[in-house]
Amino acid sequence: MAQTEVNERTEALINDLRKVHTFSDLSHEHLAWFVDKSEEIRCEPGEIFARPGDPAVWLVVILEGEIRFQREDDPDAPVFTVSAGQITGYLPYSRLTQIRGTGRALAATRMLRLHKDNIPEMLHRIPEIGQRLVALLADRIRETARIETQRDKLAALGKLSAGLAHELNNPAAAAGRAAASLREALETVREASIRLARHALSGEQRESIFQFESEATHFVPAVPADPLAQSDREDQIGGWLEKHQVANSWKIAPVLADMGVETTRLEGLAGEVGAAVVSDAMVRIASILTIYRLLGEIENSTRRISDLVRAIKEYSYMDRAAMQEVDLQQGLESTLAILGHRLKSGIKVVREYGRDIPQICAYGGELNQVWTNLLDNAIEAMQGKGEIHLRTALELDRVLVEIRDNGPGIPADVQPHIFEPFFTTKGVGEGTGLGLDTVCRIVRNHHGEIRVTSHPGDTRFQVYLPLMQPKTSPPAA
Repeated sequence: MAQTEVNERTEALINDLRKVHTFSDLSHEHLAWFVDKSEEIRCEPGEIFARPGDPAVWLVVILEGEIRFQREDDPDAPVFTVSAGQITGYLPYSRLTQIRGTGRALAATRMLRLHKDNIPEMLHRIPEIGQRLVALLADRIRETARIETQRDKLAALGKLSAGLAHELNNPAAAAGRAAASLREALETVREASIRLARHALSGEQRESIFQFESEATHFVPAVPADPLAQSDREDQIGGWLEKHQVANSWKIAPVLADMGVETTRLEGLAGEVGAAVVSDAMVRIASILTIYRLLGEIENSTRRISDLVRAIKEYSYMDRAAMQEVDLQQGLESTLAILGHRLKSGIKVVREYGRDIPQICAYGGELNQVWTNLLDNAIEAMQGKGEIHLRTALELDRVLVEIRDNGPGIPADVQPHIFEPFFTTKGVGEGTGLGLDTVCRIVRNHHGEIRVTSHPGDTRFQVYLPLMQPKTSPPAA
């Protein structure tokens, strides 16, 4: 290539570099050196520029076009796009050793790349560029941390949403089944009432049936029935019903047994209404009792749904200011309700709440993220079997919230690293997605302190939060 052509190419690349903010005010000499040490690369749209596992040895300046980096092995991983005027790849003091994703040109792309072996000389020749590239590295770390944190929060939200959907589905399904059975029971009552009307009952007979229904529907056992005693009562009632030729005695007997009806009371009713009426009377009575039971199931199911919705609102602090007076113990209870599906497999929760624990000024939603993460870690550690102790106490001008579990403990070699960003001992897709560094950051933003002690059978996370926040509140984590 003729010298004239080389000079023209160099000048053209120097002019291109001046359009990049990092290089815009550098001298012609410095830019010429950078161009001389660099290699110009061109990529067609769709062409792969870098592959996972490639050594990270190039500082890359995008002059034209756009490059997208995406991890093929993790479709949920963040996607990074680098456009004209931006710098990517290896930066001074970076710990990056390998390319983690596939770099693909989104458009016709032209770039300059400088091998990292030339970076020490570049920093010596052009000291000011070192500070700028380090600033870029810091920005890249912050942006990566922000994206990862946002991704983790979305993952946590997805897991909690799935659990809540399961928790809400159970009572909703129960209410639906009860409503369907209620329609059938009402139809049975209607038919039995029509048949009773054909008997031309006297006032005394009607009063006996209504009195029996009232006594049975208001029966409240002092203690839960023993299963064996309940089974015996059901057999006795079933035999009595068959003796008196009551239709569907196998369906009626369990209903009467559940309501505490004894055969002696049935004999009394039979004597009051007569043998010809007793069968239709028992069908009506059993249907009325079934209706009351189904109404109770619907009430319990809808109450459970209402409690969960209330817990969600309290957990997320919907329709409330971010910084406000927060009841820490109520926050713990709301978190337990949200994680209810995780606790049912064999986790016993022991509460040791202090008396007269005052409310504190805090970001309630963020503190609930702390309790969620710590409780989820405890459940994971115990593999769903064990005890969790929740303790609150007032210590001088701070409130202590302690979450303790009797799991295997945190290994000694792991303990020093648990609050480091992105550190985890869990596999992909496990846990809430919120690392303990997030927990630590939230606690620090509340001017609090978090401590951990752990050995087999006793792991304790202690969170200390001040009763009064400084006048200038810290930004949310």
